Order: sequence, then structure tokens, then C-alpha cells
Amino acid sequence: MAKAARQEQPRPSVWLEGKAHRRRGGGQPSGLDRDRIIEVTVRLLDAEGLARFSMRRLAGELDVTAMSVYWYVDTKDDLLELALDEVMGEVRLPDPDAGADWRVQVRALAREYRRLLVGHPWVSALVGVYLNIGPNNLAFSRAVQRVVRRTGLPAKRLTSAISAVFQFVYGYGTLEGHLASRAAAGGMSVDEYFQQALSAVTAAPQAADVLRESREIMEARGGDTVAEMLERDFEFALELLIAGIEAMVAREAEAPEEAQATGAPAPGAPESSEE
Repeated sequence: MAKAARQEQPRPSVWLEGKAHRRRGGGQPSGLDRDRIIEVTVRLLDAEGLARFSMRRLAGELDVTAMSVYWYVDTKDDLLELALDEVMGEVRLPDPDAGADWRVQVRALAREYRRLLVGHPWVSALVGVYLNIGPNNLAFSRAVQRVVRRTGLPAKRLTSAISAVFQFVYGYGTLEGHLASRAAAGGMSVDEYFQQALSAVTAAPQAADVLRESREIMEARGGDTVAEMLERDFEFALELLIAGIEAMVAREAEAPEEAQATGAPAPGAPESSEE
């Protein structure tokens, strides 16, 4: 009888195993600490990307042996999880209790998350790989939940609203970050890379029809640079999502009123029976 395939166990979290703040006993290299290790890790990931990152490369940048780094972190995964939460601390969070309009604060959170993903393109590859329960990520999640609660949507709709906005931002910021990384790898500006890609597509006969239609809507959208184009698309898409939330709030509010006027049970309400 064939043996059942061994199931891969969920990746342990540095935040659950008590390792996030733990130090090993004596013998630590002088002039080195965990904060410095995380700082240099983030800098290397920003400069060279996730694929090229290694503990040996990190040790070389710190001018220590690879084993010295392991005085402060047990594994590369632990270090990446720590770095992920470190950059989440760059997100400027609105005060959800300040009384500001929820729309203003949703826009602010969405823009901050986009800025994070574009500024640190490696982050998108790690989101979902780790549990993301470090203090900075939890603070971001709490702020998002508190702001979206103030939209007026019922509790059962809140996770859907959060997904609509922030999974959109995740996708948009990921692609934008990849574009910037690809351009930098080729020694070009984003505008130069875009023009080169456009020229390559123009030379492909099978893309002629799609390109013609794309050119029409791109010209209608406007923008002299790639940055302007991306900004216009992002802001309008975000407004569409906010308008959608407003529309769904109105629909949820109207449903009970319509049911009361017609005598029909509201959606989800149990039907009454008469004996």
C-alpha cells in the first residue's frame, strides 16, 4: 500500500514561539544586535530583492560570520517575518476615534498600503506566507477594521468590504512595484521601460487590435508620465470602491423598509407561521 504523502506543516511564526524578543546566552558578537540585523535585512531586500537574499549575503554586509547572525535569529524565515513587520511600521495610521469621515480614512489607509508595497516590492511575496501577527501589522489591521466598521455596513459585510479595498490595493501595489523593479534592473526609468515595452508590443502583429483599443482609452485617461497614469487609475478605482460601499450601505438600509412596506420578511429573517 502506498504511503500517504507527507503533508507540509504550517510554517511556525516567530511571534507565536516566543522568539521575537529572545536572545541566546553569552558569546554574542560585539557591535551587533537584532535591530541592526533587521535594518540591514530590509535594506538588502529593497536593493537586491527576495530571490538574492541569503544569510551569507547578510553576514557579509554586516561584516560578521553567518553563524554570528544566528545568535539573534534562529532561521532565515524568522528574520524575514521580523523584517515584514518592521516595514509595516512605516504605515501612517489614522486615528479611527478622531471623528474624521470614514471615506477620508479609507483613502489614507489605502494610499499608505500602496506606498508600502511599491517602496518594498518584496513585501507582496511574503504577505500570506507568514501569519503577519507582529505588533505593526496588528496595529494596521485594527485601524482598518475600526474605520470600516464606521461605514454603516452590517457586521456580516465588513470582511467583504475590507477585501474589496485592500486586495485591490495589494494587487495594484504589487504590479506597480514589479514595474519599478523591472525598470531598475534594466537601468532604465519607469517611463523608459514603458516606452520600450510599448515599442515591443507594437511590433507584434497579433497585438495590433488590442493595442489600438488600448491606445484609445489610455489617451482618453491622460497623463504625461507613467506615474501620472498610475496615480489617475488608482485614485479613480479607489473612488469606485468607496462609491460601491456607499451604495451597499444604502441598499442594506432600504431592504428592511421595503420589506415592512410590502409585508414581506426582510432578507435573512425567519418567516412567521400562523396556526
